[in-house]
Amino acid sequence: MPPHRKIAVVIDSVKRLQRIGATANLLNLLQKQHPAELAEVFNELPDKQRRSAFNTLLGKNSRLAIEALSELGFELGASMLIEYPADELARLFQELPSDDAAAWIGHLPDELSVQVLELMRRKDSSEVKNLLEYADQTAGRIMNPNVFALDEDLTAGQAIEALQGSREVEMVFYLYVVDERRHLVGVVSLRRLLLVSPETSLKRIMTAELISARVDMDQEDVARQVADYNLLAIPVVDHENKLAGIITVDDVIDVIKDEATEDIYRLAGVASDEHVFTPAAEAWRKRLPWLAVNLVTAVLAALVVQQFQATIDRVVALAAFMTVIASMGGNAATQTLTVIVRGIAIGELTLGNSRQTLGKEALVALANGLTFGIVGAGIAWWIVGNPYFGGILALAMVINLLVAAGAATLIPLALRALKVDPALASAVFITTLTDIFGFLAFLGLGTLFLQYLERAG
Repeated sequence: MPPHRKIAVVIDSVKRLQRIGATANLLNLLQKQHPAELAEVFNELPDKQRRSAFNTLLGKNSRLAIEALSELGFELGASMLIEYPADELARLFQELPSDDAAAWIGHLPDELSVQVLELMRRKDSSEVKNLLEYADQTAGRIMNPNVFALDEDLTAGQAIEALQGSREVEMVFYLYVVDERRHLVGVVSLRRLLLVSPETSLKRIMTAELISARVDMDQEDVARQVADYNLLAIPVVDHENKLAGIITVDDVIDVIKDEATEDIYRLAGVASDEHVFTPAAEAWRKRLPWLAVNLVTAVLAALVVQQFQATIDRVVALAAFMTVIASMGGNAATQTLTVIVRGIAIGELTLGNSRQTLGKEALVALANGLTFGIVGAGIAWWIVGNPYFGGILALAMVINLLVAAGAATLIPLALRALKVDPALASAVFITTLTDIFGFLAFLGLGTLFLQYLERAG
């Protein structure tokens, strides 16, 4: 059965079992699902039925319930968990790995998170508190501090015995080697460890040159390192190069997904913690600031148009076609901006190669401007009946597309240099620039050649 069909069947079954009150059968059905499948089921259910199904599962299989909630997303999951008392959340979180517990607690309201930490077992709460001390979206915040490490003075045989005696090992494909002060000195693969004789020293088989992340490294940079070097896990070290934890590839995938979502939201001026089930009042409040900024910038563009009111009164066709110039500039800027922000996000675009990128985008803009300028000029000439009108439209389109390319390339780079997320506010400012320069170019050229356009109005 195709996955989407299976999920649809499960959703229908959940609704039917809830309707008839068959709790035991409902629980049995939910426990047979993978956490990712449960997340899809929860996502499709109405809010009341979602919470009911989650409560049923949480009462009997809390680990599966929280794993499914993690797949659903921390924002939506936290909005469901805040309904539970602090002592119940404490019991739930202390059964999770400390990095997962820290992620959940970090998404709870401050007052509730403090209560939960106080009620957790001392050892568990201590690990979580240590993780929460690191800045959000850093390697330290998302790492698992319970990392298995081997002393550099051990032999291969002793290392295997130590590994066999360890119960909860986060990652055994890579075995990290430390000195007596827990400085990270090397890494050895499990395969290499098993193939050498038991008497072989770890110092002889370990790789001293290894990729690691600092606890204060941005999680996006960590994800990029894991992707660039095709790693299954990456060790995290503190400022003294002491092994502090480990980040596995499953956590990196979550980071990539979260960062991509955040960039898309910011390009649209939407808060990164908004989701499809965010209450209308909260969504209104979150979207209001950027829409207010957009209103201000739109007024600036309107003021530019107002300066050419006399020209528009004499050639009314200018008012009809100026939206074409602004629209083409805005769309071209969005295309360039998408490519540039992605290039910055994956490390492809830097200040060093920005001049080459700017030149390429300018060339593309010029080609597009000429292509669509000629097409637009022909259409305008045919509609208005004045060749000069078409020529002015073509020239204004070339100018505005060049402005769009320059702004969409340079503004994200400037924001990056200022340590500001390039996706943040870029779209709003770039749209404003293309509108203003588009109107200036088109109406300004119209004013300059007004005597040739008189009969076009």
